[in-house]
Amino acid sequence: MKRGRERIILYAALSLCAFLTVFPFLWAVLTAFKSYEESIRIPPTFIPENFRLENFRIVLKKFPFSAFYANTFLMILFVIIFQLCLCSMAAYAFARLHFPGRELIFWSLLALLMAPGQIFLIPNYETMVKLHLADTVTALWLPKVFSAFGTYLLREFFRGIPRSLDEAAILDGCNYFQIYLWIHLPLIRPALSSLAILTAISAFKDLMWPLIVNNSMDKMTLSSGLSMLIGEHTTIYPQVMAGGLIAVLPMLLLFFIFQRQFIEGIATAGIKQ
Repeated sequence: MKRGRERIILYAALSLCAFLTVFPFLWAVLTAFKSYEESIRIPPTFIPENFRLENFRIVLKKFPFSAFYANTFLMILFVIIFQLCLCSMAAYAFARLHFPGRELIFWSLLALLMAPGQIFLIPNYETMVKLHLADTVTALWLPKVFSAFGTYLLREFFRGIPRSLDEAAILDGCNYFQIYLWIHLPLIRPALSSLAILTAISAFKDLMWPLIVNNSMDKMTLSSGLSMLIGEHTTIYPQVMAGGLIAVLPMLLLFFIFQRQFIEGIATAGIKQ
């Protein structure tokens, strides 16, 4: 009896936490179907009196969403490809190879994680200007091709792989690159999946860098383009919510498709094999 009561209290607490987590998203969805007057009404209304599609039509007509989607997906694609390649190779070197200054270089790399990303904005922008890449799609992803966090995450997975596999591969005539490519990478697929999803989310929600480096509307991403909905004096909240829903749908789809790999990678990130 006591255990059943405790279970009821636990489920009630978890349900409350789940509701508090989902409530802002539900509010955004419902606000997207309201009129402006209804969205600023006091006391606020939760359910719209009339579900309106006008906000979606206005936002789709006002902004080139096809260009936003294309720029965003290209940026995410290139960032994922380069980070998986560069971070995995760097992580493999730090975890399995021995060379002078390895630990010093690695800890210096980790020191970048303690520095706020904003301090790199101006140097990165000046670099893009000197390379004549400002206001281009390339400028969106080029400064993000390497990640200290990704290197650290994959290094921990590489360290969990038994050394006996390396020794057996060397006896079979494999070099270090073949061991990395054909033996180690298949074993860390959960970590690669997790890094890919985390990288995609980070690139998708990045607002400051796309706003700084690109000015043309057709070169913006979803996050930077939709920021134009925030007015200097007046913000039409239903249109902001409608644009946000249009922008967030691809990431929700990405999560539902790869949620098994994402959860598996995060759950095993700290487990030694």
